[in-house]
Amino acid sequence: MTASGPRVATVLAVLVAGTTALAQSPSQGSGGAAGAPDTAHVERVAIRAAHLIDGKGGAPMPDAVVLIAGDRIERVGSRLPIPSGTRVIDLGGATLLPGLIDVHTHITGQAENYYADLFRRSPIDAAVRAHIYARRTLEAGFTTIRNVGAPEFVDVALRNAINDGEVEGPRMEVSGIPLSATGGHGDLNGFSPYIQFNQLSGIADGVDEIRKKVRFDIRQGADLIKVLAGGGVLSEEASVGGAQYSQEELNALVEEAHMWGKRVAAHAHGAEPIKRATRAGVNSIEHGGLIDAEGVQLMVQHGTYLVPDIYTDYYIVQQGRQLGYPDIIIDKEKELRKSQVVNWKRAIAAGVKLAFGTDAGVYPHGTNARQFALLVGDLGLTPMQVIQMATINAADLMGWSDRVGAIAPGLYADVVAVGGDPLKDITQLERVCFVMKGGVVVKENAAPACR
Repeated sequence: MTASGPRVATVLAVLVAGTTALAQSPSQGSGGAAGAPDTAHVERVAIRAAHLIDGKGGAPMPDAVVLIAGDRIERVGSRLPIPSGTRVIDLGGATLLPGLIDVHTHITGQAENYYADLFRRSPIDAAVRAHIYARRTLEAGFTTIRNVGAPEFVDVALRNAINDGEVEGPRMEVSGIPLSATGGHGDLNGFSPYIQFNQLSGIADGVDEIRKKVRFDIRQGADLIKVLAGGGVLSEEASVGGAQYSQEELNALVEEAHMWGKRVAAHAHGAEPIKRATRAGVNSIEHGGLIDAEGVQLMVQHGTYLVPDIYTDYYIVQQGRQLGYPDIIIDKEKELRKSQVVNWKRAIAAGVKLAFGTDAGVYPHGTNARQFALLVGDLGLTPMQVIQMATINAADLMGWSDRVGAIAPGLYADVVAVGGDPLKDITQLERVCFVMKGGVVVKENAAPACR
């Protein structure tokens, strides 16, 4: 989604002014690389629970104890002795998991009314509301997110405010403004040519413009680059699957981003843009519902991640009329749903790597975990597989395996808990009763299994 409005400095000021300060050290909010903590003067905490799923795929650990020093995990084991002077958090019969990760969010906005969202809201509105969505996401157990598209670098400002301890929210890796071709998914289309917007646009055509736009995003603080390689659902161009950048253009974009040490996420539903983006060397294909056999082979060959967002499909079809979406958008979604589950299953069977991403913002923030049950029920994945999609796999895609994605020594103390067994009932992840980020308790319910 794109939006118009004032310049970055104003948005930054409004974001900080409109948020509630949080007493938290910068290291707790930071997404920086993990290292050995200075344990001489840090608080020591022990979390005790009946079960632990560490994110790596092994059998659950019984009678789990996680020892934490400051913002890092120090030791993990069954029935570990707890040193004297350690603060103990006893969660009873709960199951511990690593903090969850959603690699496809739009944390600075939330769909409410199609035309009002486009024409009556600016990036200032996004900045004022973003911290609310960030808090909801964190309390839902998602301690890390990748934000892949925001107006006027509001996501950069939000990330910085979280890292500085001014705002409560997940760790964030952000893309800033996505790159789009003229008339493409990121360009306002379907309206009068006389409608004008003053905005920090992501529109770039041709190799030279694309390289410059990549550099512009990076200069403004982007952690990764998002490219709209093909058509989309929530825009009014005719084809959801059509290619919108040439092979030459995508090759230049990825080469430029990787030269600056940045990964690339490519929005692509259609078979041709998926193949072009994969050949170019992007790190992930977002959506990918119309992937064909050749595209699957290419993704396996290149080690490219697939990020299937199945919950949004249900939401758009069920809620699209109430949200005021034009018929063309709802019709495109219905057409996409006819074949994408079959195509995703083909990719899964071939061994394409999967990461958990939901397109949060299309649906209400904080309900990200509703996607887990659909991945199990519609795609035939196991509960352990979808948990790994949102932990160790997601961390690997982001390049953050040294800091998040597992409950293991040296990583950040990002820990969540549920009252039941998510391996038997994956919907338990929709009812997170305990959240810790960087050794700080963010949420703790009084439920017996989380005390």
